[in-house]
Amino acid sequence: MIKRISKIPNEVQDRDSVAWKKLCEYVDQIAENGSDEFVPREALGNELFAQIFTLPESIRKLKKVKKVGLYGSNLKRIPPEIGEMESLEYFDPYTSYDLHWFPFEIYKCKNLKDSRISTRALYGNYKNRMEFPKLDHNPVRYFGDKLKCSVCNKEITYETTNQLWITARIGTDTIPSSR
Repeated sequence: MIKRISKIPNEVQDRDSVAWKKLCEYVDQIAENGSDEFVPREALGNELFAQIFTLPESIRKLKKVKKVGLYGSNLKRIPPEIGEMESLEYFDPYTSYDLHWFPFEIYKCKNLKDSRISTRALYGNYKNRMEFPKLDHNPVRYFGDKLKCSVCNKEITYETTNQLWITARIGTDTIPSSR
């Protein structure tokens, strides 16, 4: 049986919650002290980490982070700003079963050599038979009214986007992404 997701959930995070505020503080702390690991479960604890469904755009500040540990998260999406994590070498969202795709910008992480992704949860996986959602009537939206083109980095609006699904290799996994 083929599973089709008809609507992409775009409002995924309560940005007024204690969990979100603590996560943003943790990102700032990691950026300030120059740590090379970002493992939010350790900083937030299980209860608060379970309330996190996306990462903040401020992850762009994590220039020295080499390892991202998101094991067992409830993440539904990763923001495009992950592409600005220029030192990222290891990405681990394993058993994050609500994470069905990644932003195209993850391919900009040139040092990313190793990953551990639950590929069975991804769109287009031959085992789960979950088809790619149509993007013409419900594009992937990130926080804010504008976004940057995944290819040329030019600021654009959602009305002028032409989003597509692509599948390519990052680290040691083949993943779908929206661009």
